[in-house]
Amino acid sequence: MARAARPAGTDVDVDVLIVGAGPTGLALARELRTLGVSVQIVDQAPDAVHESRALAIHARTLEVLARNRLADDLVAAGRPVDTLVLHDHGLGRRTRTRTVPLNPVPVHTVPLVDDTLSDTRFPFLLILAQASTERVLVDRLASTGTGVGRGLTLTGLVQDADGVTSTLESAGVPPRTVRSRYVVGCDGAHSSTRKLAGIGFTGLSYPQRFLVADLEIDGVDPGSAHAYFAEPGPLLLFPLGSPAGWRVIVLLPPGAATDAITLELLQATVSRYTRERLVLHHPVWLSDFTISSRIADRFRRGRVFLAGDAAHIHSPAGGQGMNTGIQDAVNLGSKLALVCSGAAQQSLLQSYGRERLPVARSVLTGTDLAFGLATSRNLLVRTLRAALGARLAATVLRSRAARRAGFRVISQLGIRYRRSPLSVDGPRRLRGGPRPGDRYPQPGLALAPATVALPAPPAAARASAPPTPVFRLLLCGPAARWPRGPALGFQAEWAHLVTVERTEFAPRSRWSAAPRVTVSSTRRPGTAHYLVRWDGYVGYRSAGTDLTGAADYLRDLGARPLP
Repeated sequence: MARAARPAGTDVDVDVLIVGAGPTGLALARELRTLGVSVQIVDQAPDAVHESRALAIHARTLEVLARNRLADDLVAAGRPVDTLVLHDHGLGRRTRTRTVPLNPVPVHTVPLVDDTLSDTRFPFLLILAQASTERVLVDRLASTGTGVGRGLTLTGLVQDADGVTSTLESAGVPPRTVRSRYVVGCDGAHSSTRKLAGIGFTGLSYPQRFLVADLEIDGVDPGSAHAYFAEPGPLLLFPLGSPAGWRVIVLLPPGAATDAITLELLQATVSRYTRERLVLHHPVWLSDFTISSRIADRFRRGRVFLAGDAAHIHSPAGGQGMNTGIQDAVNLGSKLALVCSGAAQQSLLQSYGRERLPVARSVLTGTDLAFGLATSRNLLVRTLRAALGARLAATVLRSRAARRAGFRVISQLGIRYRRSPLSVDGPRRLRGGPRPGDRYPQPGLALAPATVALPAPPAAARASAPPTPVFRLLLCGPAARWPRGPALGFQAEWAHLVTVERTEFAPRSRWSAAPRVTVSSTRRPGTAHYLVRWDGYVGYRSAGTDLTGAADYLRDLGARPLP
């Protein structure tokens, strides 16, 4: 296993020990290595995941991974899906094996997103097997000279004022210790890190059981995802491509015999949910699972952090789990990099829980609600679900406004940190445009043709900073109203942390590439500036061309300008 050299001038082996090499841990390792932080990543499993497991990668996750050049690799490997076929099971008379319909089969095909959505590069749901996602992340991590230590179990954690001593054990090998500044547990629902840190994990487990399989299906349109609304509960089909054509997820009806998970059991179960004759064959993976909804009491204890399933688990409704974990990783990674490089004070790390814990709670609330509606045994809910579920969903999704609103929730584009200590409004308020803590529209960061970089300053010593700037200062408004002096001066002082760009004013909507800037005192187009964080959220904004507030924001983090 490749491993970074001991950090200079310290008594630690590595800056950050990451426990768990799933998507969350791998994304964190890549983020840290990109920013010059030494890491060691270990996993107790002897081999990488081979099953498809988590499938959905949402727009916001792709956005936060784009900075590390991971998004394009994932999109190239995956399958974008933007259409959903809703099947209404309807009412009928029950036989021993299925419901015989009393009315024709309604089928509704609806778009999942609005194709005019312009504030993201990724207006779709990406379907990619978790095994493939992990391969992309492992390959990118390997390009930094870092590999995964497998077959290693965390069995001990001892913290002190300067770091953490972790004990790792492996079969047939004497235990060894690793000294690190920080430890991040990305080791799943049964996290050893969480237990050793003494962090509680509260919540509940649901009694329902689901069958899941990757296989081939005859009798279903392969170009879309499919949802069946039936009296027993939900049946979901996702076009997978690899390692099989389809992923099937279906609720096992109460009382069903489950001595063995077989193709015959799955076929019989699916037949209870559909009027069409779907033929299932050539399975490459068959399993069953139950669902828990739990969240850690805190995401940090001292120098130990939790991310991903180690911090929160919930229903797979909406495909939120892996996406929330990867965004945990990106949020925490750059903060650790700023602290490890000396560019920020340790107090910055307090914002991780302040920002991500409310997000996780919101995800649990939403997924619990969706799960309850989809699986309720209440007679009225079951009847309405079978008779009207698809039609109601189709009616809602045919509304462009409803579709956009739903996409922002499911895709996590609507997440914001307005109450974070890192979200600061400047002395001159703006009307319109993203607020501090809001996601800045991504074309404005990546694709807007009106965005031009100022001339780069001369090479300067980067004594205390990550190797890659983690903030972007966007200067908005007509170029003629922006004096070059303040911008060039700011860039010369903060080039180690900030890239400075000028965005020409464009009178577009709030979520356009160049958001409308209106000075509240004059109600006319004016100048403004946004300091945008590494993860695409607005940290600071102010009207006008005075950049003193932006510099003060960086100083409050503990950063210092170049001499």
